[in-house]
Amino acid sequence: MGGLVRMTHLMSLLLVIGLCTFVVEGKKHVSIKNKLGSGKNLTLHCQSKDNDLGEQNIADGDQFGWDFNDNIFETTLFFCDLSWEKAQGYHFDAYSSGRDFIRCHTGCSWLVSVEGIYILNGQTGLWEFIYNWQTE
Repeated sequence: MGGLVRMTHLMSLLLVIGLCTFVVEGKKHVSIKNKLGSGKNLTLHCQSKDNDLGEQNIADGDQFGWDFNDNIFETTLFFCDLSWEKAQGYHFDAYSSGRDFIRCHTGCSWLVSVEGIYILNGQTGLWEFIYNWQTE
């Protein structure tokens, strides 16, 4: 019986260590930089199911960012609506655990330009064009 108790304690300890490691390594940072140019301002409103980050007015060349931890179910999602003179209420996912857990190991850096939205790939170090402005 003593062996079973020790095994149970060992399994519990390993589970706690694993969860602590996940929480420590799970720290993320998302930043969104306005590179529209020509003094164009960007209005941004980002939120998750649990956290509303409020509306932000970002001047040309400035950025807005926030820190968070992935939840243990790996379902964390932060989405944003942004507006500027050529795009009103444009919606995109700034962080999605399923999509970004590897690509944005410690965080996601976004760049908003007149062409569209770029993300910095943390694995390659290259900016990737992700979203273009939809024109009607």
